[in-house]
Amino acid sequence: MNVDHDPKSGSHAAASGSDVMSDVLRCVRLTGSMLFLVDAHPPWMSWAPQTEVFRRIVLPASQHLISYHIVTHGGCWAGLRDAPPERFETGDVLVVPHGEAYYLADPPGTEAPYGPEEAVAFFRSMASGELPSIVSEGGNGADGTQFICGFLGCDLRPCNPVLDALPAMIHLRPATQSNDRMHHLVEFALCVLREPSSGCQGVLLRLAELMFVEVIRHHLETIDDAQTGWLAGLHDPLVARTLSLLHGAPAKRWTLKELAAQAGASRSVLVERFAQFVGQPPMQYLTHWRMQLATLMLAEPGAKKVAAVAEAVGYESEAAFSRAFKKCVGMAPAAWRLREAA
Repeated sequence: MNVDHDPKSGSHAAASGSDVMSDVLRCVRLTGSMLFLVDAHPPWMSWAPQTEVFRRIVLPASQHLISYHIVTHGGCWAGLRDAPPERFETGDVLVVPHGEAYYLADPPGTEAPYGPEEAVAFFRSMASGELPSIVSEGGNGADGTQFICGFLGCDLRPCNPVLDALPAMIHLRPATQSNDRMHHLVEFALCVLREPSSGCQGVLLRLAELMFVEVIRHHLETIDDAQTGWLAGLHDPLVARTLSLLHGAPAKRWTLKELAAQAGASRSVLVERFAQFVGQPPMQYLTHWRMQLATLMLAEPGAKKVAAVAEAVGYESEAAFSRAFKKCVGMAPAAWRLREAA
């Protein structure tokens, strides 16, 4: 999911000021890594170690791996490793956003048939296209379960507010609002997986991205008014307006006074409400988001000079930008560029 930048305004030409979540998902470089189907018959257990163990093997350019699983037939038990299992039925989705080890099994308590080294070897082979898109697991039980496994890479730093807002594990059940949207994507994915043809690998990677975006949209629909966090803030009118303003014009020379006036609140109310949901004041959030945009610009082929990137994200001097970048990212812009190019 690439994005073009307007060198005059510093904002992204493809971004919509009103669709903040799309803006974030685009700018954290969400990238499909793997998508495959598991056909399992009891007794079976499928598990994965922490994604950091195999991230560099399957998608070395990404800082982080996200996994999700969609039960397309039958049912099973699933959860984080060493945690009690939950029952999953057809249409349910398991999301593991932060890379913890997890498992799916039927019946619960089935022993793992492979160890960590075999798991890493499997993901290496799957990511390289050496394995078929449909994998068989388990024994000869009659009541089979099928589930789609999707893996994606994304940026973790300096700013990924969507990922930061997600819990360790998400169990989503079919919902009327999004069921039709996801149903069409799942049916398309199953067709490609069962009847592979030329170009299908690229299609599967894009489907991995699209289905994850739909999962996040579904999760957003389940958030109630009592919850806080960046995603919950999209339901709060004041926080949503503020995020839209900042994402719509990140390079603007914002002041808290002007931001509050355009958002329609006093400065004190804006700061309190924004921090309640997002976890930090709006101007601090803006700084972190500018640094995320700067990392994208610095990583682009034929990238701008540091001074031009500084201007494009709203800094009047290269020195001020470099100080802010180093404080947020942990290294100078030039050093970060060299590391990304290595």
